[in-house]
Amino acid sequence: MAAGGLRVLFCGINPGLLSAATGHHFARPGNRFWPVLYASGFTPRLLSPSEQRELLAYGLGITNVAARATARADELSAEEMREGGRILDAKVRRLEPAWLAVAGITAYRIAFGEKSAVIGPQDRTIGRTRIWALPNPSGLNAHWTAAAMAEEFGRLRAAADARAAEL
Repeated sequence: MAAGGLRVLFCGINPGLLSAATGHHFARPGNRFWPVLYASGFTPRLLSPSEQRELLAYGLGITNVAARATARADELSAEEMREGGRILDAKVRRLEPAWLAVAGITAYRIAFGEKSAVIGPQDRTIGRTRIWALPNPSGLNAHWTAAAMAEEFGRLRAAADARAAEL
């Protein structure tokens, strides 16, 4: 396991309005994060957003690129995303997870200035932390089915398991 104890630090784009109101990540019922996390084998059962603290028992953490709540992620400015990337970089350096998993390729591209990044493992690292760009689990992301997302999350889980064995 990484020095900070996290195998994977999942990173959403920013809190939606319901997440901000409840204090729980990916709280909107149409968001597929929690079902995909379970379907990919990261958790042994389907967790609800109110159970997010249980992620720590599995070596998982959760955060956001930007702190400002919006109805839609595209309401954030590019500068907010870049500033969020700088803050996230500092957080990752402090926590030292084995993997940072950014759920949203566009958010990753803007926050880290990686215009040609694609879904999957990235060449960039933050210290010893590897980065994986995941599809955005929002119900608004019709390009990805829940099954295809679970497959991509599963690829990350396998890489995280392999990395944990070598650390």
